Amino acid sequence: MSDTLITIIAIFLAAILMMVFPLMTMSDKVDTTTETDVEKITSEFINEIKTTGKLTSDKYSVFLEDLTDTGNTYDVTLEFKILDENPGKKTLQTAKDKIGENYYTSVFTTQIEDILKEQGVYKLHEGDIISVTVKNTNVTLAEKMKNFFYSIVGNDAYKITTTESGLVTATGK
Repeated sequence: MSDTLITIIAIFLAAILMMVFPLMTMSDKVDTTTETDVEKITSEFINEIKTTGKLTSDKYSVFLEDLTDTGNTYDVTLEFKILDENPGKKTLQTAKDKIGENYYTSVFTTQIEDILKEQGVYKLHEGDIISVTVKNTNVTLAEKMKNFFYSIVGNDAYKITTTESGLVTATGK
């Protein structure tokens, strides 16, 4: 009787394992491919802004659409560090955003989107720094499975995320 019960339990566990691990592997591959696509889309977006020196509302809309085409929803955070107009001005004050003799002021996503709505273009200057962070907001199947297994061993949650930044090489006209 006990041998039969152990055999039934072993067959049941083997069937579950034969389903769970392939499903976990395939969903992990889908997330890896998606993360690679998001990195590529974000990198191309940053490179286009760096080389042209401007962000248009059309470019931004296409960027958001390309991200949506991956099948997930994302939280996009933009930050532009604008180089001070008077880089040679000497001062005795120290600030956390001072890099060498240059001062940068930060402009964030909501401010950038407001300017894009009003003017249709956000012009940057050579020497400005741009940064884009993309994080998924929905939970994928691989994330559900990994978060379950990671919570068992005590690790942090898994998310699709990427950060790209760069220095503007051309002044937008």
